[in-house]
Amino acid sequence: MAFEPKEEQKELKYDELRIYKDEELNNYTDEELKSFKVKHEIPDVEELEKGPWPSFVADAKREALHRQKLADDRMLIDRDVVDDMLGQLQVSFDEGETHWKHGGIVGVFGYGGGVIGRYSDLQERFPSIAHFHTLRVNQPASKFYNTDYLKCLCDLWEYRGSGLMNMHGSTGDIIFIGTTTEQLEPIFYELGHVLQQDLGGSGSNLRTPSCCLGRARCEWACYDTQQMCYELTHYYQDELHRPAFPYKFKFKFDGCPNCCVASIARSDMSFIGTWRDNIRIDQEAVQAYIGGEIAPNGGAHAGKDWGKFDIQKEVIDLCPTKCMWMEDGKLMIDDKECTRCMHCINVMPQALRPGTDTGVSILFGAKAPILEGAQMATLTVPFMKVEEPYDNVKELVEKVWDWWMEEGKNRERLGELIQRYGIPKFLEMLDLPPMPQMVKEPRSNPYIFWKEEDVPGGFKRDINDYRSRHKR
Repeated sequence: MAFEPKEEQKELKYDELRIYKDEELNNYTDEELKSFKVKHEIPDVEELEKGPWPSFVADAKREALHRQKLADDRMLIDRDVVDDMLGQLQVSFDEGETHWKHGGIVGVFGYGGGVIGRYSDLQERFPSIAHFHTLRVNQPASKFYNTDYLKCLCDLWEYRGSGLMNMHGSTGDIIFIGTTTEQLEPIFYELGHVLQQDLGGSGSNLRTPSCCLGRARCEWACYDTQQMCYELTHYYQDELHRPAFPYKFKFKFDGCPNCCVASIARSDMSFIGTWRDNIRIDQEAVQAYIGGEIAPNGGAHAGKDWGKFDIQKEVIDLCPTKCMWMEDGKLMIDDKECTRCMHCINVMPQALRPGTDTGVSILFGAKAPILEGAQMATLTVPFMKVEEPYDNVKELVEKVWDWWMEEGKNRERLGELIQRYGIPKFLEMLDLPPMPQMVKEPRSNPYIFWKEEDVPGGFKRDINDYRSRHKR
């Protein structure tokens, strides 16, 4: 059955929960910021402020100045924490090595994940960052926030942490960067009991699931990414907070093959919305694009001197499987050859739309370079219908986890296990048939290893029977 919350979600009111007054949050002038210097010389770090792009160093300096001007009782960790962080970063640049000691030896009661222990090995030189732990906070589905919620988070972290945050980590979490061991439990309590927010995943467990905007904002979404992300996040709370896996495991949910959360490259189990019927074509709109009445690409390239829209050059010739052509003034598509790349739909969104028989494709094994280098996910389930409570998905998830926990080595991602055992073994475990699309390259091994059930009569032979048929 689907997850049912025990309590109604309360709407947070910043004016009721705020810690800081407006004058405390805006406690320095632009002139003070221009003349401000952190307490350490950081010439190489300050190079990162140059150029046209936003700089985390400039942001950190603002926070350092802000902390210098707060009263002592308005923050619970050392006011110099940001200055010391920048100072240690300069030392790392000077010496070409990190000075963070990283280890999962701290946490909060009942959870094995969510806190990343971090200590400085230059504690005498930079005492404010002797402890500089990171917390991962589980982001809302699709990262929808209101300003009251964000202000409450920022106030809490300003008060009990360094004030430095990352929106968002590569898994999707809100990242609270830098606090002391003594503040972990109070932060955890206030997140859960006041802000109704949970920690995310870290360590050898299920990492915080993340999803695209889905049907909330996107007309191409082929399933409800937010609902599926929400359901699996709550259903697998134990796997998320209590590490029991060989290594990390990530779900990511893309509503369509545009893959806006890059699940195909960044998750152990990737869900990508798709359809199994035909692309819907509005031939009148096709002609409007050809005639220049509708701007291609949703008008994204308006103002570019690229000439008149050319459907042959900009759509048909760029189809990866060459399944499109014009015939008697109409756009034709051989849908059985379509790989759902979305290019034609993105260029002509008013003329082409995904089909109506929608579901997900499921891919396994993407990861960043750890042992065997980066790899993309492998398409394993071409199409699956998904509806609450997603029992078919949960059954597949748990079958994969059981195999991985039984066969995986320590710190071996699922993709590396599949690589080590081979796709045939993975498909056999899932009881799924192979597809031609899974063939990466022609095989170079000339030997064929038969299974006993595929050999007539099996492997056992009666030697006397054999000799009776093969006399000398």
